[in-house]
Amino acid sequence: MRCPFCSNPDTQVKDSRPSEDGQAIRRRRQCPACGARFTTFERVQLRDLQVIKSDGKRVPFERDKLVRSVLLAARKSTIDRERIEQMVSGIIRRLESGGDPDIPSKRIGELVMEGLRNLDPVAYVRYASVYRDFREVADFSEFIRGEKLADESDEEEDGAD
Repeated sequence: MRCPFCSNPDTQVKDSRPSEDGQAIRRRRQCPACGARFTTFERVQLRDLQVIKSDGKRVPFERDKLVRSVLLAARKSTIDRERIEQMVSGIIRRLESGGDPDIPSKRIGELVMEGLRNLDPVAYVRYASVYRDFREVADFSEFIRGEKLADESDEEEDGAD
């Protein structure tokens, strides 16, 4: 692994441990040339995914971009970084095991919303506001009202069992 600080081609692994519930390996590395320390993550990648944007353009899937968007929605929330990483890893596993390497961006957005809905309701609404392009306060109210109706419907179905 090349050092990100001095570009030395050889770095030493000082510590390795499982991360994200065993879905990744976290490695602490040190560069013998400049002494800098940094962290890398090793994950299984089943296939190269391509995102199909709403305008039809195809771009490579970027895990870091997905993590950044979730972190932005979860800013000032109580969700810790590890839970976000686990959620993103779960989304990626679902996408990779789905068979088709071409994934519509809408599918990714829906999976993120599903994951955030289970983690933090405020982060869920914040993500939805960007994903669904809310323009007015009424858009938030309508979305939240729809969520409450869906929750009540789910509770009625659970009670019928």
